[in-house]
Amino acid sequence: MEDLVIIIAQFIAAAIVLSFHEFAHAFAAYKCGDPTAQMAGRMTLNPLKHFDPLGILMFALAGFGWAKPVPINPYNFDDFRKGSIWTSAAGVLMNLFMAFLLYPIYLLVALKICPLVAGTYMEVFLLYLFYGLYAFSMGFCVFNLLPLYPLDGFRLVEALDTKVGKIYSFLLKYSRYILIGLILIHFLADRIYIFAYIDFLEMILNFATNILGAPIHLFWNWILGLIL
Repeated sequence: MEDLVIIIAQFIAAAIVLSFHEFAHAFAAYKCGDPTAQMAGRMTLNPLKHFDPLGILMFALAGFGWAKPVPINPYNFDDFRKGSIWTSAAGVLMNLFMAFLLYPIYLLVALKICPLVAGTYMEVFLLYLFYGLYAFSMGFCVFNLLPLYPLDGFRLVEALDTKVGKIYSFLLKYSRYILIGLILIHFLADRIYIFAYIDFLEMILNFATNILGAPIHLFWNWILGLIL
């Protein structure tokens, strides 16, 4: 039963993080002059509008995945280059901002609310939900910078016009297979020890939460230490 509670909590956390990420893309595009995503109903926090079946399956299996790409027409932008860059970066910036706000909420839930329901499934749910919101925000921020379609790193490459012929074509064609392979290795790493040595996504998550997230931890631990 506890495993089911953890899966539900992590799925909800992933759905929320994905929704804000994709909303940020749509909103940035709209502010830069392109209403395509808004007209397609993608400028919303409704997770059902953003689910990609394969991406969600990958999230369910291993905690990493992707959403359905937001439709963008860069030729509508008031400034093609700036619009392309801001729209591509918006999701990552949103995740970083969310992580900054969610970490102290996780600490407060863990320190103040969970003791009230200690030893129950509610404690497990709350811990995994709120830590998942923070960790997925950080992990998704770094994960999405990989230059693989349909991730934001690939879109940033397009926006900066650094296409490199055969390499660009290769990534466009095979990125999904590379992503699936990376995610399956991450899934197997917990079950077959040898895969842990090549678990690139676990390295990303550790870097995101422990190194990139260190300033967030230090700041909020200091602030909450003064308040509590």
